Amino acid sequence: MSPTQSGSIFNIDALFDNPLFAGGVGLAGLGAVAATARKGLVVGVTAARRRLLVNLEIGRQDPAYPWVLAWLSQLGPQRGFVASRLTRINNFSVTTTKSRDTGPGGGRPSFFVQPGYGKHIVRYKWAYIGVNREKHNTANMNTGEPHEIVQLTTLWSQRAIFDEVLEEARALAARAHEGKTVVYSARGLEWAPLGEPRKKRPLGSVVLDKGVKERIVGDVEDFLRRQQWYVERGIPYRRGYLLYGPPGTGKSSFIQALAGELNYGVAMVNLSEMGMTDDKLAFLLTKLPQRTILLLEDADAAFVNRRQRDADGYSGATVTFSGLLNALDGVAAGEERMVFLTTNHIDRLDAALKRPGRVDVMERIGEATAYQAREMWDRFYGDVDADGAGREMFLAKLRKLRLLQDDSDATGGGAGERRFTSPAAIQGLFLMNKEDMMGAIEMAEDYFMAEEGHTQI
Repeated sequence: MSPTQSGSIFNIDALFDNPLFAGGVGLAGLGAVAATARKGLVVGVTAARRRLLVNLEIGRQDPAYPWVLAWLSQLGPQRGFVASRLTRINNFSVTTTKSRDTGPGGGRPSFFVQPGYGKHIVRYKWAYIGVNREKHNTANMNTGEPHEIVQLTTLWSQRAIFDEVLEEARALAARAHEGKTVVYSARGLEWAPLGEPRKKRPLGSVVLDKGVKERIVGDVEDFLRRQQWYVERGIPYRRGYLLYGPPGTGKSSFIQALAGELNYGVAMVNLSEMGMTDDKLAFLLTKLPQRTILLLEDADAAFVNRRQRDADGYSGATVTFSGLLNALDGVAAGEERMVFLTTNHIDRLDAALKRPGRVDVMERIGEATAYQAREMWDRFYGDVDADGAGREMFLAKLRKLRLLQDDSDATGGGAGERRFTSPAAIQGLFLMNKEDMMGAIEMAEDYFMAEEGHTQI
């Protein structure tokens, strides 16, 4: 056999010309080898990835989710790609909000640009971080919103960068809310911000009757200082406040101002809202956002529901009396909680609600008094009424009209029908005469006589 003939035995062309090989046995063998090699490669890459990379997944329900998106937005095009942080982001999304400001430039929309859905790569300090924002096909059954996640990926050896990212994102969110109060409302079984954060309302801008504000604020501050005292004595660390009185007297305004003073948010629940059931209320109270005051408005609604149920079998989807009590101090009631209840009808509340442990402090926020009228006048016109002459003329007009709650019949201008007015009504008069104190005095009689909602006694 010649060398040429001998070499042809190992010729690749001859191999494929072989009928047996071409019949499929050889091809199947090569396919099996290729499949095995591919599987081995995949397993190897997966193992290497598992050993070399680390992932951090943040769901939309987690408080850190908006923080991280806001942090990532700082790396976006609005910064001009400076600071050498941004490597590649392919997709962006935008949220447009209209400013409430009425000053120069007010009313213009603002744009919040953030990474959109998809995969991105950013460089932060010493680490490269892969970012994958996904929207799932499944949705929250209560809100209908799709489930979303943001997944951060980096080298295992650089995993400490996640702590720095989260801390910087939290600090960024805190700076964005400086000087503002976040108000939350119930959206399904979750808490969600109610619009944009609101500028803090100064506590001094809410004028209550003499000593009322000071008593409540003093009690709240004492409660916040005594967490360890409660723990050492095995007492649930929570405190309840009930503010009652007619509409327009400043109950909700005071709570918002108090939250601003404490750097707290407000988690608001309207107990008369349709769809607010006992179970839903109890569940929401176990998931309160941190550092928030819980505000339960229209507390008397639960007692109205109980009477309707007892009378005619009412079974509407609203909070009942027993459901409210269980949410406040039942087995599932949370701790580290400060709750304010408001009502316009204290007479509708059951004594069971007002016992200590559910309501620890009760204050009536009532109709306007001479003290409040005087304080409000000074806030509006103190700079142009240095000697107080205009203030005394205004108080005399209110007394003549018998509108001040703490004036007796003897000082109220003689016998006759008595009308009380609210601080909100007095403020409304002043707002109509912002820089005209004499106009406020002259308009007072017609304004208050036309004002609806006076209580006739």
